[in-house]
Amino acid sequence: MAELINLRQRRKAKMRAEAEAKAAENRHLHGRTLAEKRAAKDEVVRLEKHFEAHKRED
Repeated sequence: MAELINLRQRRKAKMRAEAEAKAAENRHLHGRTLAEKRAAKDEVVRLEKHFEAHKRED
């Protein structure tokens, strides 16, 4: 005899799994901690200062 399944529960479980997969992808693409964001900003500022200090005046 075949196993009985509840289609509504399966559909909701599938939607939850898809939502979790999308959330994981977004965390990977956009997720950075505040410390990482600040470190990246500090690095950009440091490189801009370094670049400006070495410009030639023609």
